[in-house]
Amino acid sequence: MSEHGHPRRGLTDIELKVRALEAILTEKGLVDPRALDAIVEQYETRIGPRNGAAVVARAWTDSAYKARLMSDATAAIAELGYRGLQGENMVVVENTATVHNLVVCTLCSCYPWPVLGLPPVWYKSAPYRSRAVIDPRGVLKEFGIDLSVTTDVRVWDSNAELRYMVLPMRPRGTEGLGAEKLAALVTRDGMIGTASV
Repeated sequence: MSEHGHPRRGLTDIELKVRALEAILTEKGLVDPRALDAIVEQYETRIGPRNGAAVVARAWTDSAYKARLMSDATAAIAELGYRGLQGENMVVVENTATVHNLVVCTLCSCYPWPVLGLPPVWYKSAPYRSRAVIDPRGVLKEFGIDLSVTTDVRVWDSNAELRYMVLPMRPRGTEGLGAEKLAALVTRDGMIGTASV
């Protein structure tokens, strides 16, 4: 496993444990694998990163919406129909030419499921949770983001009361793109702050 929790190959210990637990519960008739698959599918495709990407694209194309998003993210996100458990009390922080934001949950894995979907394994890993606070530039560099020393890096610690989402910078040369094409450029990692758009 790499330092920030990406599996190098094969399944992680946690993934193996989850699969074993699922097999036992299925064998005992306590869990229907089709129901689990439906839940995972719901969060991977219909709920989650696509929702967050739609929020970002709307903010990039509608300055009034962006103002509402920055002042009351929970309400602005709900305007688009995205709400639910783990999506209440949202705060959106904006990346700019001089500020880069990074989201972490140092205590556990608080995460805004309705707009980002399932949390990545590395987000929940102890190395990411501790190193994101101690050495955010080093963590970002491992993700391929090499920031200028003049860029201010801000780390936001999600918790049970507040969950954060990053509004990435809109890429240059996308002025003619509509919201749907812009949303296709946005990734979950970009909304956590570990990727550029």
